[in-house]
Amino acid sequence: MNLIEILINIVKEIRLSGFLDIAFISVFIYVILILFKQSKARFILTGIVLLGVIYLIAQQLNLSLTTSLLRAFFAVIIIALIIIFQDEIRRFFEQIALWSLSSKLRSGTQTSPNDREIDILVQTLPDLADHKIGAIIVIEGNNSISEFIEGGELLDGNLSEALLKSLFDPHSAGHDGAVIIENGKIKLFAAHLPLSTNFSQLKNRGTRHAAALGLSEVTDALCLLVSEERGVISIARGGVLTQIDSEQLKLILKDFYYQKFPSVKKMPAIHFRSNFKEKIISVAVAVLLWFVFVHESRLVYRSFEIPVKVSIPASTMEIENITPEMVNITFLGPRREFYFFKANQVDLLLKITNPQTGTEHLEISESDLSFPEDLSLENVAPKNVSVQIDQKHKEKKTKSTK
Repeated sequence: MNLIEILINIVKEIRLSGFLDIAFISVFIYVILILFKQSKARFILTGIVLLGVIYLIAQQLNLSLTTSLLRAFFAVIIIALIIIFQDEIRRFFEQIALWSLSSKLRSGTQTSPNDREIDILVQTLPDLADHKIGAIIVIEGNNSISEFIEGGELLDGNLSEALLKSLFDPHSAGHDGAVIIENGKIKLFAAHLPLSTNFSQLKNRGTRHAAALGLSEVTDALCLLVSEERGVISIARGGVLTQIDSEQLKLILKDFYYQKFPSVKKMPAIHFRSNFKEKIISVAVAVLLWFVFVHESRLVYRSFEIPVKVSIPASTMEIENITPEMVNITFLGPRREFYFFKANQVDLLLKITNPQTGTEHLEISESDLSFPEDLSLENVAPKNVSVQIDQKHKEKKTKSTK
């Protein structure tokens, strides 16, 4: 059977339930990929996925030590995952809760972009740029940025143009640090951000640009900055540094708040009209998972010819003949268990505890067999074995001499 015929047979086996299964899992994986796309945690998720692939390969190759260690690792990592991905998990269930609400309730729970916040920033930043006053303003996205912020003075004050200008006044002690905006309030000022080492984007830009770009590389926050040397406005988002004007600033802020507080009614358009690469990955992974856990888990019968081994404890006796020397053993197990299965993984050993010279008739039972635990014994043919036992040649020779 060639590859094309194998693929055709697999497609025939999928059926309607299989297609629905793959479609559901594809959507689930796609949503997870989108949620993790703007998060630093995506690198951790990638590492865990790679370990999962290694585990599946090791399981198929019967690498006992590797599978045992990884199984123990995955048993512990589930707790760590909840801690690492707590923000993403919270967002995921929030989205499910919103989608499940009735249309009447959804309209009441929608959050529109904060127009007041946008207006304040659109008015303040151009003024700072005109006066060549340096500034860094960070607007927190859906992921927490607290682990990447160092220092800073707690303020928790209402956002206003006057307050921003006073914080970035060159005579202010904390004017070189960043202002952190969270939920419409200035949470911190004079905060320090991680510096980027992406020199191809930074070029001749200063520390403010390196700090804004550095934070944008590890979080989904929007970083706004004003250069005191050139008096221009730039943004750093998703690890990309871009110079913009006032009109672009307003559009970018609206887009940012729309993504942070999306309209539930328009959510499907975001998921199904973009992110082509994530769609392909989701479908491919779903098909692979279906193949491994559904198609390859279906039970099949396989038969193998196994040599018969006989053990006797008496040192003065030996086995002259075993009839038959080979038996046919049939196993039932998941299809995937037989891909790398070899007959030498099965051991048939018959033990004679009290041997006597002559012919012993033995019946094969499951306890006489050693085979992989994922398989079950279905049949042994023939079940009876005849063993011819005689005294060792030396003993026979001694008797004949006498």
